[in-house]
Amino acid sequence: MLRQLRVALRTGIVTEPAPRDSNVERVGARLADEIRRRFRRSLAIREVDAGSCNGCELEIAGLTGPHYDLERFGLSFVASPRHADCLLVTGPVTRNMAEALRRTWEATPDPKIVIVVGDCGRDGGIFRGSYAIVGGADAVVPVDAVVPGCPPSPAAILGAILDVIGRLR
Repeated sequence: MLRQLRVALRTGIVTEPAPRDSNVERVGARLADEIRRRFRRSLAIREVDAGSCNGCELEIAGLTGPHYDLERFGLSFVASPRHADCLLVTGPVTRNMAEALRRTWEATPDPKIVIVVGDCGRDGGIFRGSYAIVGGADAVVPVDAVVPGCPPSPAAILGAILDVIGRLR
């Protein structure tokens, strides 16, 4: 054990620092400016899993990690739709989740922003045509934007949020 410690101390740090993605920094800075200009505070997001495989949720969770750190851009996740400005919907809408999604949308205060994340939320994806699937999120609630991909990257999700906020009046 002591020998391993000596080797580790002699070797030092062998990992490289993580590269900074300048595109994420650029999009994030524009996003922070738009949020301050239009909301005068942070943008509260409520994520709704309407029946997904959790691939999109993993990418959304990546937004909260140290690489993307969405809080520095003025975005935060909230537990209640009553506190949310934006809904992120993932997965094909199952029959069991259609009513819950509709109620969540109704509980969200105006102006309601709905962003569908992933191919399944757009049109049912590989689950389209199944007896258990109603369809995409647009079959239940009005949708403002769709982030294509299976799953889409966290940078694509940030870009979609920026696009929707930029279109608000």
